[in-house]
Amino acid sequence: MRRPHIRSVAVAIAVTTAATGLAGTAFAGPDTGVERSSASTTSNATAVVEAARTAAFAHTAATGVSQGDELHAQDVMADPEGARHVRFVRTHDGMPVLGGDLVVHLDHKLAYTGVTRAADQAVKPATTRAKLTAGQAAAKAAQAAKGEADSAQLVVDARGGAAALAYQVTVTDEQGTNTVVVDAVTGKVRSNTPDSDEFLSPKLLANLRKHGETLDPATGAASASPEAGLLGSGVSGATRYPSAASGTGKTLFVGSVGLTTTQTSRGHYQLKDPSRYGTETRDAKGKTTEKFSSGTAFTGTTNVWGNGTTSNRASAAADAQYGITKTLDFYKNTFGRKGIANNSKAAQGMVHWGNKVANAFWDPTCNCMLYGDGDGQTFKKPLVVLDVTGHELTHGVVDATAKLEPTYVDSDGNQYGEPGALNESLADIFGSNVEFYAKNAKDTPDYLIGEKLGLAQKFLRRLDHPSLDKLEGTIDYWSSDTYYTEVHAGSGVSSHAYYLLAEGSGKKTINGVAYDSPTYNRSTVTGIGRTKATAIFYRALTRYMVSTTDFHDARVATLKAAKDLYGANSTEYKTVDKAWGAVNVTAANTPAARH
Repeated sequence: MRRPHIRSVAVAIAVTTAATGLAGTAFAGPDTGVERSSASTTSNATAVVEAARTAAFAHTAATGVSQGDELHAQDVMADPEGARHVRFVRTHDGMPVLGGDLVVHLDHKLAYTGVTRAADQAVKPATTRAKLTAGQAAAKAAQAAKGEADSAQLVVDARGGAAALAYQVTVTDEQGTNTVVVDAVTGKVRSNTPDSDEFLSPKLLANLRKHGETLDPATGAASASPEAGLLGSGVSGATRYPSAASGTGKTLFVGSVGLTTTQTSRGHYQLKDPSRYGTETRDAKGKTTEKFSSGTAFTGTTNVWGNGTTSNRASAAADAQYGITKTLDFYKNTFGRKGIANNSKAAQGMVHWGNKVANAFWDPTCNCMLYGDGDGQTFKKPLVVLDVTGHELTHGVVDATAKLEPTYVDSDGNQYGEPGALNESLADIFGSNVEFYAKNAKDTPDYLIGEKLGLAQKFLRRLDHPSLDKLEGTIDYWSSDTYYTEVHAGSGVSSHAYYLLAEGSGKKTINGVAYDSPTYNRSTVTGIGRTKATAIFYRALTRYMVSTTDFHDARVATLKAAKDLYGANSTEYKTVDKAWGAVNVTAANTPAARH
């Protein structure tokens, strides 16, 4: 995983009307459908933001906002029952505050009801006088990340329980970019984090090499009948171009599938979907570019993409385009979310990225998925499997909402800490939901992650009993040592809680896959169903999580979400509490100081 760690402060207001639950979910409020966009919601966005900003400064003891702070709206979320939530990033004396994000909650009358904040302490640094020059900070960042540094920007680093004056620097090498934060007084490197999300961590790749294990996914049958085209995607006597067309992707992993493409002229097609914001997959042709425009468009005269084998460069592209569009469909049709950032923009992909790259990752620099072809040894095929794409694009969703960040990164690039582990967990949770949504016969929907990668243990991670993953050492339950656990391994805590909430404890067979989920306290948990569990986790992510949210915070966030959706006395609310208790996350063992 290569997590985007720090982002420049956004000042534009994005009006979000992402759904709070799944279609058909019964809400506690008067509206029983998914959330919907309305002209009045959009036109009132400025008033909502001003009400939230005013409330933040009026309730300083709770919000932590103080003199010198400015709040910049990043998201305005409207709930069917009338509540509003405004997500802010913060500047202090004009400097962006890292870890200064907060969400102000309002009722239907725009009255203040509470806040969710990342920094528990004041964000004012002890000094605003830097001892290092910007040039010196850039040089230190370049040395730390071993690349070429851009100009250094003064920021306030409020992560880790204290606020300090620092420089933020972007460093670029041939593999991408890192964000480096350098203390402006001491010169110490406070953090050095890659800006993209790798699916396979350095620790996992090292373990695979150590055990001599290769990842060689079994490919599907390209001769299967394609799925039915999407409604309205066909072309009937079209004389104006470009226009939507119904194509076929002959993929590596999911057989032949229907793809909506673009007919550019009579008998000529491009692997670009006009019905999904122009989402497109291109060929990087071995380059390590982070500019989507540098990729080569896939074009053809047959509207058939690939042949089901790696001998055809378009086969991997068909998998990627299918996975990206299915993920977009899942988020839109389940939550009303229009695109990864809910801004009706394309989610793009580039296959054949780099030279012998054994990974795939979400890259916020180009707002796209990048897929390597494998190194030919440890990993022998492009990592374009469906749940991998769902997992990685969910990192993009998290980056557009809570921006969950790892606590620290070691010299090998492995990341640690509960917020980062929660990020990985959410990517697994929603990635598995993409499989359930797609219902592809060649990729049975399940609660396993990476089950098609060809591993000896038959999966990479699993949600029902995470510790069965021996490659990453994933954990089932929370303990005080979880803070020091690599994020993929630590993800098991909240993934396990989600599975228990959805399906319950004990033995169960779903779609032919056997599960047997244990509990920390030997309790029995009866699940509320995947639909409701997913609604609760999504609402918690978008409304009640911030960059520093840990597992105990996540418990509170999901309880608040369950209360919003179903009521505080509901079975759903009580089961959320039971599920977290079953992974040893309780109110009683909440650490005194978490951030």
